[in-house]
Amino acid sequence: MAVDFSNTLIVAISATALFDLTESENYLLQLLEQRPTSAIKEFRDYMSERENDPLSIGAGYPLIKALLNLNDYCNTEGTELEMEAPLVEVVIVSKSSPDTGIQVLNAILEHGLNISRSAFISGSLVAPYIQDFNVDLFLTTNRDDAQQVADANICACAILDATPVNTYELDTNQLRIAFDGDAVLFDDSGELLYKQKGLRAFHDRETQMRDLPIEKGPYAELLIKLSKLQERLPAGLKYSPVKIALVTARNAPADLRAIKTLREWGVNVDMAFFLGGLEKTAVLRTFAPHIFFDDSIKHIDAARSFIPTALVPYHSTSLLHGDSYLTADKDVSLLAFTPVERPLFAVSH
Repeated sequence: MAVDFSNTLIVAISATALFDLTESENYLLQLLEQRPTSAIKEFRDYMSERENDPLSIGAGYPLIKALLNLNDYCNTEGTELEMEAPLVEVVIVSKSSPDTGIQVLNAILEHGLNISRSAFISGSLVAPYIQDFNVDLFLTTNRDDAQQVADANICACAILDATPVNTYELDTNQLRIAFDGDAVLFDDSGELLYKQKGLRAFHDRETQMRDLPIEKGPYAELLIKLSKLQERLPAGLKYSPVKIALVTARNAPADLRAIKTLREWGVNVDMAFFLGGLEKTAVLRTFAPHIFFDDSIKHIDAARSFIPTALVPYHSTSLLHGDSYLTADKDVSLLAFTPVERPLFAVSH
């Protein structure tokens, strides 16, 4: 009988987000530039020789480890949470061929990750397979793949930065996730109004609509499912296996509508920070999340040296999509994503 995953949080992550595959990625690009006709065969031979070499962890590893640790609560005999379906299921999605993906599978075993499902798609489009696995969240280092998933409205998705923070320092005994508000949990109408007409117009609208819930954004359903998962776990006043924080540039009077919206969705976040334009990094460093989801490159760029960050792409039809609202300084920060945004080839990760 098939396992019912309807109450399971399903996360798909690219191999390049879970492990540091920079060396093999760079070698592949070098081969394609120098010897394009023989590059694929040479790369397969290269990966075959190194398939038993250990891999360092990537930016998404602490989050995945913390997520998988939640399953320990449902595998304890005699507890109310004992069940067949896990709380969390992780799927590896790689654009490698199966043969060149052996190093990743070996690394999963070496690190003791309970990941049993994978897809090696040899350079094919990712989005259709993300949909086939009924994924709630897709994490990747490839901007094009994330954009395709976002445009298809399949699930929440984000581009993981190759965060320079030492991710080994993040404990994985408690899962901590931080979300931005507008254009992430909430729709992008507030963000758009603020950028087109300014803060006063935004606050005036929020005051008039304070008793009306905000429309859902791309991460609303993920938050709702995560909140339901949190309710199934044991929790005390001083400790909870999951901590969820809202970290937003909203402030009074726009804070009230945000809280009422979460209540309407049946969600109780553990912490909410309404910063009113203050830099988010200080609060994020204290909270120390395993991931921070934000649509703003400015906020990502400020926090990326201290915590794992994930850029939430706008839908291609959104007026916020593209460079129209980027300042010159923000354009410069885009260069930091260049190594992991190039289109990947048939044998890439």
